[in-house]
Amino acid sequence: MANIALIIAGGSGARMHQSIPKQFLSVNERPVIIYTLEAFQRHADIDAIAVVCIEGWEQVLWAYAKQFNIEKLKYVVPGGKNGQDSIRNGVFELEKHYGPEDIVLIHDSIRPMVSADIISDCIVKTKKFGCAIATIPCAEAMLQTEDGLSSTGSYPRDHLKRTQTPQGFPLGKICDLHRRALKKGITNSVASCTLMIEMGEQVHFSMGSEKNIKLTTVDDIDIFKALLLAKRADWLKD
Repeated sequence: MANIALIIAGGSGARMHQSIPKQFLSVNERPVIIYTLEAFQRHADIDAIAVVCIEGWEQVLWAYAKQFNIEKLKYVVPGGKNGQDSIRNGVFELEKHYGPEDIVLIHDSIRPMVSADIISDCIVKTKKFGCAIATIPCAEAMLQTEDGLSSTGSYPRDHLKRTQTPQGFPLGKICDLHRRALKKGITNSVASCTLMIEMGEQVHFSMGSEKNIKLTTVDDIDIFKALLLAKRADWLKD
């Protein structure tokens, strides 16, 4: 049974207000996506990597993969008009090469700090429960709002989880989910886990981390740089 990482890099990153897609921004002289790919390249249980890539950047991606020795990269797939579309393109491509019982871990290209433990736990929980969504507890107070400006209600944070990636599934299951969603006219679900919920399926949780940040704004890049410095300091101590 194979374990394949499907890295979603189809977005333009408009909220970052940069001239190039945020997954290709350089931090400490390497693109963000390379940090992400290296995490899966190094993991002993990952057999292959596929990337859903924003149009026009495919050859750049292959060049970076060669430069930084991402030897597990086997497939580069065109991105879609939204996240659900891109993920569907990716899993349908993988379906041509792998069996329905093989495991696919769907991961954001802009979560470059994903750890080996998070990847391992997602694989284990997917095999045990039939899917696995990396999550972390909700530490903040949660307020309900109708207008986005004020609130008169709250929601118990113990009943909430913050979702991350990777999100793991048997390949046949996630492909079937996308086919059924298309038939029902569900075409713009936020993530694989929300698509599961919208389709009436139960999801199971795997390990996440506060460090497994998603680089959405310029502030997130600053946090990423700080995490890299801390990681380097720990490495030097060892």
